[in-house]
Amino acid sequence: MILVVLGTHELPFTRLLDEVDRLKQERIIKEEVIVQHGHTPYKSEQLTLKPFVSYEEMDALYEDAGLVITHAGTGSVITGLRKGKTVIAAPRLKKYGEHNDDHQLQLVEAFTAQGHILSWNDGEKLEAVIKQAKDFIPKPFQSGKQRLQEILTDFIDHA
Repeated sequence: MILVVLGTHELPFTRLLDEVDRLKQERIIKEEVIVQHGHTPYKSEQLTLKPFVSYEEMDALYEDAGLVITHAGTGSVITGLRKGKTVIAAPRLKKYGEHNDDHQLQLVEAFTAQGHILSWNDGEKLEAVIKQAKDFIPKPFQSGKQRLQEILTDFIDHA
């Protein structure tokens, strides 16, 4: 199963859904596709659409997914990485009215440079990235949270 995640941002991201829907219609994608589409209005005969889901349902969807295609929201990307999934992140772009700015480009750039994810960028073919995902082995993600807590604890203990 492929999980497509658009998150909860109020601006639509139909560009990604149009591309996934096209690939499903053309049978380039053969797996079941479940889409959490949030505020993006969309109709499809090919995709299973869910506007919003509970935390528990989203967790189960991530667990069941063989591939996660997501907007480049930090939480959505990191959730996939923590579960050891292959993640393709697609940045929402200001020029298409998908976000207020282009900060998602920076997140994609950082995570791809570190070998954690693949990305689908403007002007690229999603099918090429999906083919690349079949052999992609993501570098395990480790949060810096633990180290930050150690530094703060050490500082407080010695202040």
